[in-house]
Amino acid sequence: MPRPHPKEFRDDVVAVARRGEAPLSQIAKDFGISDSCLRNWMRAADVEDGNRPGVTRSESVELREANRRIRLLEQENEVLRRAAAYLSQAHLPKRLYPLVSELAADGVPVAVTCRVLKLARQPYYRWLAEPVTTREVEQAYLANALFDAHRDDPEFGHRLLADEAARAGLVACDRTVWRICSDNGWWSAFGKKRSRGGKKAGPPAHDDLVLRQFRADAPNRLWLWDITEHPTNEGKVYLCAIKDVYSNRIVGYSINYRMTSQIAVDALLSAVRRRRDVAGCVVHSDRGSQFRSRKVARVLDRHDLVGSMGQVASAGDNAAMESFFSLLQKNVLNRRRWATRQDLRIAIVTWIERTYHRRRRQHRLGRLTPIEYETINTPQVALAA
Repeated sequence: MPRPHPKEFRDDVVAVARRGEAPLSQIAKDFGISDSCLRNWMRAADVEDGNRPGVTRSESVELREANRRIRLLEQENEVLRRAAAYLSQAHLPKRLYPLVSELAADGVPVAVTCRVLKLARQPYYRWLAEPVTTREVEQAYLANALFDAHRDDPEFGHRLLADEAARAGLVACDRTVWRICSDNGWWSAFGKKRSRGGKKAGPPAHDDLVLRQFRADAPNRLWLWDITEHPTNEGKVYLCAIKDVYSNRIVGYSINYRMTSQIAVDALLSAVRRRRDVAGCVVHSDRGSQFRSRKVARVLDRHDLVGSMGQVASAGDNAAMESFFSLLQKNVLNRRRWATRQDLRIAIVTWIERTYHRRRRQHRLGRLTPIEYETINTPQVALAA
């Protein structure tokens, strides 16, 4: 069964088809889909826009959301009823964690119970595993000793506070002492202010596994990705694209009007949906904050992808991706002044799917287009359509 196309890709194809600049069959061929698939997308888009009768996606989502809310209200009422009965029994200790366990056994999620009773879930799970751990007791004694030393002499820094705690018989490394002091704000009265608006680049989330060797002997072995931007009269448009080094094909991209970590996540998910076997693929980028985010790290781990990052202020570490953006700049972005974000978006998508993938022949690929190169050199079962 073929994998579904990303929603962003479907919306862009429908927008191109509605312009009527070419027959539907030609547009479907340019974007690598069937005529019936394009007609189905346009029919669904007409329903969503109110031009055709039918149940829209928003109505279906609203129905599911209403059912979910009803079920959630029933669970919350059960939590309140059981909690009132539990607390009214004077002979029982007033601890709510056992009640959370009882409700969980009866099918009420722990998250719902903790939210209604205004309890944190992490302490509950820690209590469930072990009411009080030995490490917590040791950390509490150490924190008390550090607080006493800090209260006696606010001029002491964390190292001197560690010495005072060691004299009291509580020995800990400087890093542990610094963490406790940092969490509680126990700084020396003579310490310098800590800056919060620094511009220094953050540490790399991954090592550089590419080392400027942009070669791959099979698909889904090495992907490159980066983000570029271009202004319009309505504001900037940001493009995050992912290129497979094997065929220079853009396997995933996302276009947005804000440069957040979500644009990188959407591009990566788009690439994963289009390709079949991506486990072990190296995904190389620069040290942008979008690529170092926790959201991107979770997506990489979920799909068994391997992250890689170049050095700071070194464009050569991702030169193969920079060359694609340079080509895009010359062929699309700088050709004219763009009035709306939608116009620029359609132009980018059309150039990538119609010109770059299917018409622009590349010397490195033996004068073949990326689609032709993959079709000739790779079995069809190894690639998503």
